[in-house]
Amino acid sequence: MTITTLAAPTIQRTDALRIAEALKRAGEGMGIGREDALLLMEAADLSDLLDVAAQVRDRAKGKTVSYSKKVFIPLTHLCRDYCGYCTFRADPKPDVAAYMTQDEVLAVAKAGARAGCKEALFSLGDQPERIFPEARDALRRLGFTTTLGYLAAMARLVFETTGLLPHSNPGLMGVDDLRALKEWNVSLGLMLESISTRLKRPGRAHHRAPDKAPALRLKTIEEAGRQKIAFTTGMLIGIGEIPAERVDTILALRRLHEAHGHIQEILVQPFRAKAHTPMAAAAEPPIEDVQRTIAVTRLIVGGDMNVQSPPNLMADDYPKLLGAGINDWGGISPLTPDFINPESEWPQIHELERRTAVAGHVLRERLAIYPQFASRLEFVDARLQARLEHYRGPDSYAKTA
Repeated sequence: MTITTLAAPTIQRTDALRIAEALKRAGEGMGIGREDALLLMEAADLSDLLDVAAQVRDRAKGKTVSYSKKVFIPLTHLCRDYCGYCTFRADPKPDVAAYMTQDEVLAVAKAGARAGCKEALFSLGDQPERIFPEARDALRRLGFTTTLGYLAAMARLVFETTGLLPHSNPGLMGVDDLRALKEWNVSLGLMLESISTRLKRPGRAHHRAPDKAPALRLKTIEEAGRQKIAFTTGMLIGIGEIPAERVDTILALRRLHEAHGHIQEILVQPFRAKAHTPMAAAAEPPIEDVQRTIAVTRLIVGGDMNVQSPPNLMADDYPKLLGAGINDWGGISPLTPDFINPESEWPQIHELERRTAVAGHVLRERLAIYPQFASRLEFVDARLQARLEHYRGPDSYAKTA
């Protein structure tokens, strides 16, 4: 499989004046259109592009860079999608439980609470009961018929028992699922990954992944907006998409946010090759490619949107992402690994704070719902509001001791 990465631009082959004008428009911080975004993605000098993206971020966000202290609860690894890059998903095995039990979920959540976490991140495969009888049988023994129903119950259990604030990333969700999950989650998430339908073709990253159809994922994200759910989404880069598809992915998310005002965070996440997957030998996007894509993302969505890229996927290079316009590191766990990318360890929070400071920024802990949404009651179910207030400081970041 050929993975497209962005080569260094050859300025002599494009109109330098057009680039300068596009950068000037981008610097206003109000978001740029497709033509400017494509030009900057493909032809702008990287240093100039990063400077403008960082300036737009700084005017809106200052020097604050946030993170959420979380515990990771992988409710089930079963999944009906077979993405070409994933090692989290699994098929049923006779000697492996299909789902974490209630006691197992609580044990992890309680350990997270003792470690000072405030977020319980639930990650899981997408609707495995739709193709695996083993999943249906396991759910029946647990007293449920769907994975999303079990997830809602476990989010409630964790919240009521430990006080942690749940955030779930369960895959596609219908309107009833979204409503049920909003009752016990302060926010939800679903990565769009890519707007590209080409990735569904044979041999591509999403060929055997029915839930990765862009239209279905956009439908879930839009419905979350109608339900007033603070929502996390974003893009996975390096899985076979071309630069124009990256631009179109972010533009699609911007349109949904403009319509519903509910997207609290856009991630730019680089592909990482994993052994024993169809894409094990695929090229990973280099740091310059990740920086360029983050910068263009920032300039498309403007200064007010929260833009995140996970530090553990960049190893020692992660401080360089700050210069591209991010203002958030995502969830960091002091206790559990990144089950999606188990080969990539989280940085220690004290080291993350130190390296963020060296880069000229201030690290602050946020909650699973961003400050812009935490004080808006229409985004927080009444069941969750008292506990949210317990954790929330005067400016809606996490309360400091």
